[in-house]
Amino acid sequence: MITGTATPPAPGVAVVRRPRRVRGLWLLVAALVLLAAMVGSVTIGSRDVDWSAVLGAVAGGVDGFDQAAVAKRIPRTLLAVVAGAALGVSGAVMQGVTRNPLADPGILGINLGASLAVVTGLAYFGLAAASTTIWVAIIGAGATAVFVYTVGSLGRGGATPLKLALAGAATSAALASVITAVVLPRGDIASSVRSWQIGGVGGATVVQLEQVLPFLVVGFLVCLLSARGLNSLALGDELAAGLGERVAIARGAAALGSVVLCGAATAVTGPIGFVGLVVPHACRLIVGVDHRWLLPFSAVVGAILLTVADVLGRIVARPTEIDVGIITALIGAPIFIAIVRRQKVSAL
Repeated sequence: MITGTATPPAPGVAVVRRPRRVRGLWLLVAALVLLAAMVGSVTIGSRDVDWSAVLGAVAGGVDGFDQAAVAKRIPRTLLAVVAGAALGVSGAVMQGVTRNPLADPGILGINLGASLAVVTGLAYFGLAAASTTIWVAIIGAGATAVFVYTVGSLGRGGATPLKLALAGAATSAALASVITAVVLPRGDIASSVRSWQIGGVGGATVVQLEQVLPFLVVGFLVCLLSARGLNSLALGDELAAGLGERVAIARGAAALGSVVLCGAATAVTGPIGFVGLVVPHACRLIVGVDHRWLLPFSAVVGAILLTVADVLGRIVARPTEIDVGIITALIGAPIFIAIVRRQKVSAL
């Protein structure tokens, strides 16, 4: 019998397996952190409120200033939770589908594709209904995803991480220019579009939540049902096919769920970047690479990140606030650079 200590994993390499009990404990911890972040989001702002105002607002009262403030913060908090969860899961699925550690709705230009579709609808087709806006955003996100993947797949080696990242960057630059060209002549929508383009949850309403929630639920279910297929795809297309996986169907279903989540979230919050990049990498360090656990964790941690970023945006610029899209960019950009510099990604 051979004895000795096990060789530790190399630095930066995610652990493939964790005991179920440990992962369950981490999920409970993440849920408690999310609950604390939601409480902070409701009570902290340009004016902090106490528990009596929170309880009064929950009961339907809006008599005092504090209760009215809480009543406006509740839908804002809920939107941050569901949008953060959607972007976190969307990023995890995109990374699984493309086997690209740099995949993210923002980096691949998918957020801007949804934005261009919405801005074009507003400028030229009188797009007004929120439900229609969500559909348009999803279509724009899907078309951009197909375009970027097609361009990134051209040439020798197929869709490598570097080619996809470059295709996404080039597409993002082009889409941003087109959005500017569409908005500039339209002074009637320019101010609202510019504010929306930054990305934020400040204007959330209960009606918005009711309209976007069905799309997000469908997207979440599709992604969760694709988790086993994503585990197979991580082994490579040939091995996945050898294990009986229908590679094209598995990849297409997962990508569809990811696009629905990204497009619907972008329609109501604007293009918020880096959440889908940062969250899956952090979650892999905790629960490993099994998508059956990674996707639920990405949902919870994504909700935490966006909610905390929204609270930070209110604190650092009191009595005004900084949009959450700026805060996530400040958090995500250094992490993106760190991921690129890792030895694991040096072969891009």
